[in-house]
Amino acid sequence: MRTYIRHPADIPVAIEVSSQPAQAQRRVSNVSHGGLAFLSDSCMDRGTQIRIRIDAVDPPFEAEGIVTYCRQKGRHYMIGVEFIHRDDLYIARMVEQICHIQQYKQRVAMHEGRRLSAQEAAVEWISKFAGNFPRWSS
Repeated sequence: MRTYIRHPADIPVAIEVSSQPAQAQRRVSNVSHGGLAFLSDSCMDRGTQIRIRIDAVDPPFEAEGIVTYCRQKGRHYMIGVEFIHRDDLYIARMVEQICHIQQYKQRVAMHEGRRLSAQEAAVEWISKFAGNFPRWSS
């Protein structure tokens, strides 16, 4: 049974495994209160400690995590990561909102033909959707 609601995302993430050279840039598949998931070309062992960096936000989001699962998805692997430090949970919530704003910006461009700046997209998204954004309890 899933503990946290997962929210779709599509933002670049850099993953570093201490026992391996720096990994290539990946894309976050979803973000939840406890962690995130991303697609990888290779499987990672459960329990592997990794460092996550998302540069799409300012300041960049950095966190440490533990691989909780690795599932084959087509020619790739879906890697699930749980955050190690509780402080990272609040920051992850901000990253999650930024993911929603980025998706909103892309939908508006695709469906309405409007090109919004990040600031304009944030203002519109907040006015339309922030009140319904799921609350996380500690």
